[in-house]
Amino acid sequence: MKNSIKISALALAFAAFTFSAKAQTTTPTPTNTSTSTTTASGIRYSIGVDAGIPTGKLSNAYNWNLGGSLQVDIPIANKLFVTANAGYDNIFAKKNLNDKNIELLPVKAGLKYFVVSNFYVQGEAGASFLLNKSALGDNKSAAFIYAPQVGYQFQLGGKSFIDAGVRYEASTKFDSGVDDSKVNFFGLRVAYGF
Repeated sequence: MKNSIKISALALAFAAFTFSAKAQTTTPTPTNTSTSTTTASGIRYSIGVDAGIPTGKLSNAYNWNLGGSLQVDIPIANKLFVTANAGYDNIFAKKNLNDKNIELLPVKAGLKYFVVSNFYVQGEAGASFLLNKSALGDNKSAAFIYAPQVGYQFQLGGKSFIDAGVRYEASTKFDSGVDDSKVNFFGLRVAYGF
């Protein structure tokens, strides 16, 4: 019950942020149309599938992760966007161990800059909320996360595009007494944008 309340509150906050950003009338739109598949207000939305492979000591007990995310890109200058991203990640425990899966709700914000044409670099930071804290026995329900990323947007025609990005995501500890309670992974996000 508590997890559904947290998810609902975060989804509502993300929606409010999206709609308040859309209400801005002075938002500049990029001038390079090859990198600016946007709505009339210049804002881009995407919904994607996230997958990854744990790194470091996390890889000893966990095989891979799968999830999804919503992202909004708000233009602030030519080729430069502010991003807001919220999603869900499930990190699957190895079957031969009795560990539980790690269920996370990451919420991030950052900047996306198009270096050339449709190729971009992106950096985000935020918080990752641990949805099954009691099952894992951790003493913190949130940790700081950061995620540098590179990617490419493939235009589909009209205002639609596929956004494919590779990132490294890392967190601080979810248990202050356990050095190995960080969640770090290499990830891939493939999203449909509109």
